[in-house]
Amino acid sequence: MKHLLSIEELDGDTLHHLVNDAVKLKAERGQHSSQPLADQTWAMMFSKSSTRTRVSFEVGVRELGGSVMFLSANDIQLGRGEPIKDTARVLGRMVHGCIIRTFAQQDVVDFAEHSHIPTINALTDEEHPCQILADLLTIHETIGGWDGKKIVFIGDGDNNMSRSWIWAAKYLGFELVVAAPEACLPPAEFMAKVDACNVTLTSDPISAIKGADVINTDVWLSMGQEGQAQKEALFADYQVNEQLLSHAAKDHIVLHCLPAYREKEISEAVLEAHSAVIFQQAENRLHAQKAVLAALAE
Repeated sequence: MKHLLSIEELDGDTLHHLVNDAVKLKAERGQHSSQPLADQTWAMMFSKSSTRTRVSFEVGVRELGGSVMFLSANDIQLGRGEPIKDTARVLGRMVHGCIIRTFAQQDVVDFAEHSHIPTINALTDEEHPCQILADLLTIHETIGGWDGKKIVFIGDGDNNMSRSWIWAAKYLGFELVVAAPEACLPPAEFMAKVDACNVTLTSDPISAIKGADVINTDVWLSMGQEGQAQKEALFADYQVNEQLLSHAAKDHIVLHCLPAYREKEISEAVLEAHSAVIFQQAENRLHAQKAVLAALAE
C-alpha cells in the first residue's frame, strides 16, 4: 500500500490486515516493539477544521517515532491559490509523508501523484477512509466482527461516510442498508460503479433498521453545508432515537463519527446510552490510523 486515498482503492484483504494491525497496535500502546516512523517528519495539511482527526494523527505519528507539523490553509501558499501539484512537489522533497483533510478528492489524488510520498486522505467530500477503519475496529471489538451482521447507515446517503461504507460492504461482504430521504440517496451512477448486491437503498428508516446489528449515523449537513435549512428539513423522520432503535436487533450497537448534534440526527438519550461505544469508536481513530501509518512506512 503506497497511499490511503479512499476505501474504493482498497480490497477486502487490505481492510482485514489494517484492522488486525490496529488491534495489535492498540494492545501494544506505550510499549511498541518498533518505531516505523523513526527519523521521519510528516506534514498535516488541513483545509477543514478538526478535533479527532488532528489529535489522533499527531499523537499517532509521535507514538510511532516520527515528528509532525500542522499546516492549515492559512499557513501556506495553498491558501493563496498555489496549485496543489506545486505544493506537492515542494513538500515531497522535504517531508516523508502527508496527511490531508480537504474538500476535493482530486486534491488528495493530485498530491499523491506529484509528491511521490505516502499520502493519507484524512477526509474529503468524497470519502472518509480513516473513520471507516476505526468503525470496523470498533465493530470487531464489540460484536466480534461484521461477518453475517446487518449494518445500517441512516442520514445523508450521499455523503463521504455513506460512500465509504458502501465500498467497505462491497469488499467485506456484510449486509449494508443505507436509509435516507429519496433526494439524499446515492445516485444511480455511483451504485452502478460499486455494483454490490449486498447493499440496499431505502427511504424507509423503520424497514432499514429491522434486525440491524450496527446502526450508524452522521450529521445531516456535512461540513460546508451548514445553514441549508431546506435540506435539513428532509431528515425529520431519520433521527436515531429510542423508538427507531426498538426495531433493531436485541444486542445492537450505535455508532456516530462525531461531532454529534444532539436532538437532530441522534437523540440525547440514545447518544448517552451508547456513549461507551461511541467514544471507544472515537479513540479507535488513533489505533486505526497508526495501522495505516505503519503500513505506509513499510
